[in-house]
Amino acid sequence: MANRGADEPSTASPDGESRVSEDRWTLHQRLAVRELIHSEVSYVNTLQLCAVAIRSRLQQLPQGDLDVLFSNIDDIIKVNSKLLEDLQETDSKEEEQVQLIGNLFLESQEELERVYKVYCVNYDQALQLVESYRKDPELQREIQDTIEAVVPQAGPSGLSFLLVIPIQRITKYPLLLQKILENTLPDASAYPVLQRATSALQDVNNNINEYKRRKEVASKYSKVEQLTLRERLARINTHTLSKKTTRLGQLLKQEAGLVPRTEDKEFDDLEERFQWVSLCVSELKSNVAAYLDNLEKQRLESLVWQPLCSLAKALAGPQNLIKKRLDKLLDFERLEEKLLEVGSVTCEENEARHTYQALNSLLVAELPQFNQLAVQWLGQILRTFMALQRDLAEQVLQKAEGSLAQLPHCQLSEPAFRKLLEDALGQAGHQLCSFQKNFEKVLPPPTIQPLLPGAERQVQALLSKYGPGKLYQVTSNLSGAGTLDLTLLRGQIVALLQNKDTKGNSTRWLVDTGGHRGYVPAGKLELYHVVPAEEKLRRQAGPPEDARHLTPEPTPAPCPTVSTGTQVVAVYPFAARSSHEVSLQAGQPVTVLEAHDKKGNPEWSLVEVNGQRGYVPSGFLARAPSPAPWGWSLPS
Repeated sequence: MANRGADEPSTASPDGESRVSEDRWTLHQRLAVRELIHSEVSYVNTLQLCAVAIRSRLQQLPQGDLDVLFSNIDDIIKVNSKLLEDLQETDSKEEEQVQLIGNLFLESQEELERVYKVYCVNYDQALQLVESYRKDPELQREIQDTIEAVVPQAGPSGLSFLLVIPIQRITKYPLLLQKILENTLPDASAYPVLQRATSALQDVNNNINEYKRRKEVASKYSKVEQLTLRERLARINTHTLSKKTTRLGQLLKQEAGLVPRTEDKEFDDLEERFQWVSLCVSELKSNVAAYLDNLEKQRLESLVWQPLCSLAKALAGPQNLIKKRLDKLLDFERLEEKLLEVGSVTCEENEARHTYQALNSLLVAELPQFNQLAVQWLGQILRTFMALQRDLAEQVLQKAEGSLAQLPHCQLSEPAFRKLLEDALGQAGHQLCSFQKNFEKVLPPPTIQPLLPGAERQVQALLSKYGPGKLYQVTSNLSGAGTLDLTLLRGQIVALLQNKDTKGNSTRWLVDTGGHRGYVPAGKLELYHVVPAEEKLRRQAGPPEDARHLTPEPTPAPCPTVSTGTQVVAVYPFAARSSHEVSLQAGQPVTVLEAHDKKGNPEWSLVEVNGQRGYVPSGFLARAPSPAPWGWSLPS
């Protein structure tokens, strides 16, 4: 009997123990689910108290402080209220509840990460505000009394207790899901879903931590500091010099092609767009600053200038980050080379690698949104500026209506006034044509610039080497900007070698000066007309003693004989090159004192211009025509 009694439990125990074990799993699972839902209810209620009751009672604080303290708590309430509503709906489906909970968290993963990473990044700044309030005992007491009246369980921690609740909650989700997972049978259909949900919430926390770290790095390098030269010099130390020297060496090796440069097309495109926005803001700011005196200053400053300055200030931080990224990129490339060669780097060097990666990831992730917002901001400023321009035009038109009534012929109809204007303009046009014809009768043909002193030998050498068809004269002084560009003086003769550069650009010609070869702008050259030998011999009769080396080579333009004391007009501009000459402007009245130089050479004339005396080429002068008086006037 005893043996049978002992045997009977052994035959029934497997099924019984299995049922007991399964019931125990189910019980613990339901307790874990209940803890998740009940704690979520309490959490959402606390958030709503913070957002409504407490925030509304802390009106003694500036609005900017409230925005920092409570950050995006409204967004968190919206996301968690939806999550709580969905969790409570699973109570009616006990068999599928665990699997439904896992799917809910998988679906909410992105939303949870989006709202909580913003709150977590702003949390440190909120704590700094809380610390600043403690320095004012009266304000601290008011805040503490307000919080204790709404949330008694906050205790002496007060505001700090409430601010940390969202951070504690997001870190607790993986633990709550893990607890449900631990009380779920491995062969249950909900088990893999819960595994993915737990892993997803762990990833959310990891991503938030990484985002917070990137923001801290960005905050460190985006600060705009106005340092004096002495303060900058005080920051220089051995470590700083070593870093900058290493970066410069890395940059020089890249420029020389000794090491490859890291290519990042995505970032380069984003940076190009950012720099374009920055340039537009800078140009607009400069233009508006010059425009301030010509519009209603108060409206322009408040509606355009101040927002524009704020936008320019907002661009300074990303601009610093982009510059710092370049420095960190040079460090990163050097350390990558070392890692390939040696196989390891120090902890400090590894931290430098991570700093670059954090900066680059943050810029790639946030520059698109920043660029978009900056463009929208700039567009709104431009639209406001255009509206102010329109208002200004309307004001001008209103004021002009009174002035128009005082003008002659204001009573004429529009067709009659148009006819009157056309007739007057036609009369003026005929008079201009008449003046032009009279002027062209005495206008000498174009002449080339006088040669530079001592240039005859150079011209002869170029002429014998290249022929007359290849010689050109420089029409104005040239200052070479590039390594292959020539610096030449006005009037210098050069020989054309090729009418384009190595890239096929026809606006840059390759020339030979007789000593150097290089490129000059094609628009600064004109074909040089070689003087026939017999004419040259005739003109070698001799220039003035004081200016023998300044005698021009080209054939002078024929012009009527000019007698002493005659008033003439300068046909072309002339730049004096010595104390014996005087400069001319085209169209300038000139008094001829002697129609030749000291040796009787008619190619140079002694003239007086604006009280100054000196020699000028005779071919640059012409008698002024005397057309009939011209002009026009409106009939009364």
